[in-house]
Order: sequence, then C-alpha cells, then structure tokens
Amino acid sequence: MFILIGYSSFFMLIIRANANTPINENEPSDAITMLAYLNREQYGDWPLLYGQYYTAPIESYKDGNPVYVKDKNKGRYVITDHRRSTKPVYDSRFSTIFPRMWSNQKPSHIRVYKQYGGDKGIPIRVTKPNGTSEVIIRPTFGENLKFFFSYQVSHMYVRYFMWNFAGRQNDIESQGEYENGNWISGINAIDSFRLGSQKDLPESMNNPARARFYFLPLLLGLLGLVYHFNKNRKDTWVVFLLFVMTGLAIIVYLNQTPYQPRERDYAYAGSFYAFAIWIGFGVLYLYELLSKKSGAKALTAVAVSAAALILVPGIMAREGWEGHDRSGKYAARDFAMSYMAQCAPKSVIFTNGDNDTFPLWYVQEVENFRTDMRVVNYMLASGDWYVHQLGKKVYESDRLPLTLRPEQYNKGVNEYIPVLERIQGPVELKDLIDFVANESDQTKVPLQTGERINYFPTTKVKLTIDKQAVIRSGTVPESMHDRIVSEITWEIKQNGLYKNDLMLLDFIASNNWERPIYFTNPNSVSKVLNVDKYCHMEGMVYRFMPVEAEGVVQNLGGVYTAGSWELLMEKASWGNLHLPDVTVDRESNRNSIMAKQSYVRLAQALIAEAKPDSASAVLDKGMYFFPHEKITFDFYMLPWVEVYYRADNIEKGNELARLLLNRYLDDLRYYNSLGAKFKAYYDSNIQEAMAVLQRLAQIADQHKQIELAKEIEDAFMAQINLFGY
Repeated sequence: MFILIGYSSFFMLIIRANANTPINENEPSDAITMLAYLNREQYGDWPLLYGQYYTAPIESYKDGNPVYVKDKNKGRYVITDHRRSTKPVYDSRFSTIFPRMWSNQKPSHIRVYKQYGGDKGIPIRVTKPNGTSEVIIRPTFGENLKFFFSYQVSHMYVRYFMWNFAGRQNDIESQGEYENGNWISGINAIDSFRLGSQKDLPESMNNPARARFYFLPLLLGLLGLVYHFNKNRKDTWVVFLLFVMTGLAIIVYLNQTPYQPRERDYAYAGSFYAFAIWIGFGVLYLYELLSKKSGAKALTAVAVSAAALILVPGIMAREGWEGHDRSGKYAARDFAMSYMAQCAPKSVIFTNGDNDTFPLWYVQEVENFRTDMRVVNYMLASGDWYVHQLGKKVYESDRLPLTLRPEQYNKGVNEYIPVLERIQGPVELKDLIDFVANESDQTKVPLQTGERINYFPTTKVKLTIDKQAVIRSGTVPESMHDRIVSEITWEIKQNGLYKNDLMLLDFIASNNWERPIYFTNPNSVSKVLNVDKYCHMEGMVYRFMPVEAEGVVQNLGGVYTAGSWELLMEKASWGNLHLPDVTVDRESNRNSIMAKQSYVRLAQALIAEAKPDSASAVLDKGMYFFPHEKITFDFYMLPWVEVYYRADNIEKGNELARLLLNRYLDDLRYYNSLGAKFKAYYDSNIQEAMAVLQRLAQIADQHKQIELAKEIEDAFMAQINLFGY
C-alpha cells in the first residue's frame, strides 16, 4: 500500500503535463514520454557495474533502443529513429568491473582522473581501423579505485559531510584547491596543516559561508552512534542503512564525472539527517553518563541539554547563520527583471542555462512581469517537447514562427544535420531552411546504415534584410534607421547542427524581423549564428539588429548607449546586494560580474562618444550597487580606473587605484606568511597580484598621476624583492 501511495504521486506529473502549463519541462504527457522522464534520458547514461575506461577505443557500434513518438493521426506510437549502429562497443581489454574513470567527454575530466587516480596505467597495443597500430594506456584497477575513494567518496561526499558537522571554508566551487570549498574545523593547527594558515586571512578570502564548528557536531554524532549501537543494534542498522543509502550508495550509483556544474551537497541531505539522529542520541548518552555520577538527575538533564544546545546547535547557528541568511535579498527577481525591463515589446530572448532562465520564468509566472516576451532556453531546445511548446502561445506571447513542421522536430527526427560544403555560398538562410524542410531524397545524404538524413549544403550563410519590415516592426531604434544594412553574412563554425541550432536558424529565417531578438550572451550561439558585430548591448542583454554595432568586442558585440543608460541608470535594481545587512551568496556574487561588465562597457562607450561626465556617473552607479565591502574588487576593476581617469574624475580614479593596491598587498602579505609548500601553490596568485600592481602603476603614469605611480611602483618593487622574483 505504501508503494502504491508513493508511486501514485507520479500521476501529478502526467496530469500537469496534459494541462499544458506554460512551464512544462519534458512534458511527460503519455507513456513513452513519462518513461523517458523517469529514466532521465536527457542526462544520458553511464556505466555502473561494468564498462569502459576513458581511454577505451571503439571497436564497432550496435543498435540502440528505437525512438517511439505518439502519432495522434494514426492513433498509435510510431518509430521515428531506429537508432541503428548508435551505441559504441568498446575494446574489452579496456573495460572493467565497477568503472569509475570512464568519461572522455572533456579534457578536464581526464585531467582530474589522472590527478586523483594516477596516470601510470598499463600500455596496450591497439590496431586502428586503417591497419596501423598505436599504444594506449589503460588505467589500472587500483587507479580506478583510488579515484573512487579520493574523488567520488572523499571530495564528493566526505567533504560535504564535514561541511555540516565540522565546518566550511567558503561557498566557492572546488576541485581540490587549497583556497576553495574545503571543510575546516576552526582549530588552526589541523586546518593549517591541510590548507595553509587559516588565521589572518586577507580580506579577499573572507566569505559569508565560512563556518567553524570545531568538530563538536561530529563528535556528538559519533558518541550517539556508539550509544545507539550498544542500546539497540537492530535499530542502529536501520538508521545506518538510511545513512548509507542516501549518501554513499548515491555516490556509487551516480558515478559522477569531475567538474559538476555545481556543488552537489544537496543530493546527500538524507544522510546528513540520519547523522543528526545520532547527534540527538549523543545528547542522551551524555545525560546518562553524567546522571550515573550524580544523584540529581533532573538537574543533570537540564545542565546537559543546555550545554549541548549552546555548544552544538548554538555554535552552528552562530557560525552558519550568515552563510544561509537570505533575508532582504531579492537578487534572483531583480536580476531577472533587469534582463527583461528594457527589451522591446513582444520580443524573444534566448537564454542558455538554468540560472539565467528560471528567474525569468519566475517573474513572468509569479510577478506577471513582461508576459508579452518569450523566454527561449537555447539548451532545452535540443528536446522535441520544448520546440513543440515554442509553437504555442504562452501568456501574451504568440507562438514562434517556424518553417519546419512540428513533426520535423519530433524526437528522433533531425537530431543532427551535417553541414557540408556542397554549394559555394553564401546562401540565403530561408532557402537553406526550405531545403531542410523538403523531404525528398534529393535534399538528403545517405548514412552507412542505409538511412538518409537532412543536411546543410554550405557553411556560408546570408540573411537579406527587408528594410521596411525592420522599420515597421520597431526592431531598430529610429536613430539607427539610416545604418540598416542590406544583408548579414556569416559562417557556420561547426560540422553539424543539432535540433536547437536548427530551431534557432529556422526562427531567424522565418521571423523576418517581426519580433525583436535578444541574447543573454551572443557567444553561446556564435558557432551557428556568428553575428556578434550586429549584437548591441542594451543594459544586460544583447539586441540583434541589422545594424553594425559600434565598439565591438569579439563575441560580445557593441553597445547601444541610449538603451543601456535607460536600463542601468534608471530602471535596474540588484536585489539589495549593496545593503550592509544583506548576505551576498555565491550565485549573486557570480552574477554581479555580468552586471558590472555592463556598467563599465557603457562607460567606455560614453567616453568614445565624448561624454565624460555621463561615463563617470555610470561607474559611480555601478560602485554604489556593487561596493568593494560586499563584493571584493579584483583585476576586472582595472578598466574602471582607466575610465575614471579618461573621464577626468582623477580623485575617484586615484581612490579606486589605491583600494586595488591595498587589496593585493594584503593578499601578498598572506601568501608570504605561508610555508614553502603553500607559497609554491599560490605562485599563480602571487604573479597575478604582481601583474595588477604593475598595471596599476602604468595606468597611473599614463594619466600623469606621478606621485601615485611612484607609490605603486615602490610597493611593487618591494614585493618583487620580498618574493625573490
């Protein structure tokens, strides 16, 4: 009955999906899509009990499971992709039981495998398809296990466990660096042995998530475990199984690769809850231990409870409060509104990942803000269900115009379209989309399996501009009408188009500038739509217009100063991050980089337009919203110093230069206090600090700040001598 009740909760997903809500990820509305959802197909698969090492060569391919799609006209499920010869078969000499070092998806994965597991391996000679041979190193099973225990268990579980019951260094993502994301205890002798001195840290290393619990929760929990085991072994095994199955068992099952998109501590919260049960038993153990030595049991109970509350939860609350405090912070909402506030009516904005999409969906769904816009997650558009949803009206946003029919975006259809140089381009984009939409054999290329698939016959593309349509739609501000170009040309920089790439090009071709187009980052689509010189920064986003931008930065386009001024100076707010009592969490800190970049790029553009007072005001506004006291200034602030000088605001420029000088001298003071091992580790940081000091001196000298330049130069030379460079 409990199993039936538990699994019945999945009916909610099916009911909700069939209700066609505006946000309907994966759309598990029928049996096949529900199965794909439950199997987490979008995340791919990975070996668990037996599989390949990351160096394993592929010997052949075998058929995968066919892709079925519900055909409403036929009233049944039909196969859209037989998946013939799609699953690699690896050389069995490079396979093992319990494979942990398996991913060759990224060079960074392989680098961490070698770092944590080792790189000696066993040489094996392999014959390549062309008849030649080569020697490939296969990791040993010992290296495989070493990686499992040192990275997957220690780094990806024990570290998180210790965050909760010993203490946490900071909230910066870690791949084993001494300065980021480690557990600490607050006992300097232990912490400094592992990480270098944790006393007298420079201001730049102070972090609101820093928490020191002095091992007290851990020790109390271990006492509780021993007490529980002695009192009731069967009961202890129940809690222990909960602890293992929600912790280490998940580690084994997920078989995680290095460089996860974010820290994964939340995945193991169940095991932390189980350990918290033993902390409770630890208090009971102390009570019983002391009460045996004292006749006053009631007084003992009060004393032990009070001591436990003060020493354990009290310390945890005091140390951990700031890192978890979100009161007064509205960064996610405000950043989302700032992305959308300046966009033209009925526009389409292309986002990339979760963090720049979900807040935008939230302000539409909950705050009823800019519901005329369509937020398109470029990554999600690789799924058929998402492209189908783009063909529906949502809120006040009409469907996206697409040339290809919905069934041509079905799962298993047009998943990958090769880009071949069959025609000397550039070719009109609309003609290329029509070419793909044509289902005749003449517009397809054969595969080795005998199937025929669509392809793009050129890498060189052009988009002819209908100037009157552009003006009618309001895509281009009136001040730029005389700069509208007759065509836009670009080159596709990858060998094939995936479904999301095809959707993007289809929309660009079919839209005919009827709806304004924005990107949160032009670089994210540059391999398919390399048009950054037609992307104009407008506040926090980039408007795609048939007008060449001014002051173009590669992959970031130019700056539309009027629109950016209106957003950054008059409309934008940033979640109260500047207020003293609001905690700046890691995600807000990271997002602030993009906002600060917008401020300094606008200021630089205003300098180019001979508007120094306006440029200085923009920098002042950026410094107000993102002060050094809340978000530590770094080398990205060097252009701010230059702009202040170029805007003739010498006082502000000198003030910021001295602030950066003192920040990096403080860092160097800390590095110099460390032992040889840790000082050597921070060598790149030391060189960065030296480079900033040197650059600061150059900037001050270039702008006739002779006294300040000499002060910085003297400080730089003193550090050079101190570190022996």
